[in-house]
Amino acid sequence: MTSSNQENTLKRKLDDRDDSEDEYGNNDNVKSKSEGSSSNALRLCPYLDTINRQFLDFDFEKLCSVSLSRINVYACLVCGKYFQGRGTNTHAYTHSVADGHHVFLNLHTLKFYCLPDNYEIVDSSLDDIKYVLNPTFNKDQITQLDISDRQSRAIDGSMYLPGIVGMNNIKANDYCNVILQALSHVTPLRDYFLRESNYAHIKRPPGDSSYLLVQRFGELMRKLWNPRNFKAHVSPHEMLQAVVLWSKKRFQFTEQGDPIDFLSWFLNALHLALNGSKKKNSSIIYKTFLGHMKIYTRKIPPLELEESQRSELLNTVEYGETVTESPFLYLTCDLPPPPLFKDQIRENIIPQVSLYTLLNKFNAITEKEYKTYKENFMKRFEITELPPYLILYIKRFTKNTFFVEKNPTIVNFPVRNVDFGDILTAEVKATHPYTTYDLVANIVHDGEPGQGTYRVHILHRATGQWYELQDLHVTQILPQMIALSEAYIQIYELRKSGNPENGVSN
Repeated sequence: MTSSNQENTLKRKLDDRDDSEDEYGNNDNVKSKSEGSSSNALRLCPYLDTINRQFLDFDFEKLCSVSLSRINVYACLVCGKYFQGRGTNTHAYTHSVADGHHVFLNLHTLKFYCLPDNYEIVDSSLDDIKYVLNPTFNKDQITQLDISDRQSRAIDGSMYLPGIVGMNNIKANDYCNVILQALSHVTPLRDYFLRESNYAHIKRPPGDSSYLLVQRFGELMRKLWNPRNFKAHVSPHEMLQAVVLWSKKRFQFTEQGDPIDFLSWFLNALHLALNGSKKKNSSIIYKTFLGHMKIYTRKIPPLELEESQRSELLNTVEYGETVTESPFLYLTCDLPPPPLFKDQIRENIIPQVSLYTLLNKFNAITEKEYKTYKENFMKRFEITELPPYLILYIKRFTKNTFFVEKNPTIVNFPVRNVDFGDILTAEVKATHPYTTYDLVANIVHDGEPGQGTYRVHILHRATGQWYELQDLHVTQILPQMIALSEAYIQIYELRKSGNPENGVSN
């Protein structure tokens, strides 16, 4: 049995005993609990005024600050530190006696205790602390998220809009932050993960820890949209710990990464963790983002052959056009190469291209050459099914033998009314009653390849206001300024009505 399985087994045993024994197996607190179950549970605790909510931060991993154990962990509500156990030989008990901190919260059972007296505290004034640790949403609350423009107040008095909050950059995880922020504003995905009951029943094989990724993403989503948070920002620490574990350290929060690599891996990992299959409706991921296309491929005869030989090869089966069906979670848009040289007049002019020009790649007509080590191919793409939410990846970085080069070309795009019907064939368009999309998230890269930073533009639906989020910084931005940025990844929402409210249909 692995150490993690042993730890989980021990935790279940401790939970079954309802915390009547500490992690060392001592029974010191059994007597006090049984004697105090009727009277002490209702008595007033004289130490409630020592609780300091400004020090409480439940975004970090639930580990004892002394033993680093995850079992039976309590949060000191005076200083915010985590300690293990509650009996006389435990770290929480020792901290209570040594520092005079008396109010503790069991991070698993959500019960409050006074140490060293060791009685449970029952007081409704502590409900806000439990809600911050574990926010919950019902269906009515979720339906109000895109309608209400009500601001919330943090402990320090600052105001924030639920869903529009900063995210802590632990070291170099801004490439993850922008993806998590963008996905938190994809309505069906957000609504699904805000209610833990949607995925709590999913069973995983023994030893499979993939569900941890689902659980952590749900927790982060609920914290981002929490209207009663103590602070106006959230730390993705536990979420990223699950990412590092499940990706086998492919993605780290100490090293800069590529958002598109993380997005592709994350969506597929969530899909599999939710027991998704190849079927379209097998998970919320596929229901939201999955589209389909046909890829037409033909080989190019070697250039060194004579024209007559090349013509003969083109008539063979090997060099004929083949068609393959391919699902996609995002579309890759290729930027035209920037000019190699700048003249004196145009030296300060940045090249620009229309988004519609990039989308012509998928009109089933435009062909593009793709080179491999041995052979060259011509490919054209035909979209056969548009998803409810369409992700565009604008390929800005190209790798060669020596270095990575960034294409600074500006893509001109509207934030509303992007009609993808223009690139569909007449046959496919007949099966799509709606083809107009509106932008809901725009991820931008600034700086040099591998060394720059990422930020994201998010639309707040209730107010129609756009916001720019870069780690902890949240500022308003005009829609006109969004189109001037070096867009890298965009998420569009299919509009299923003719008259959207605030630019995006609900």
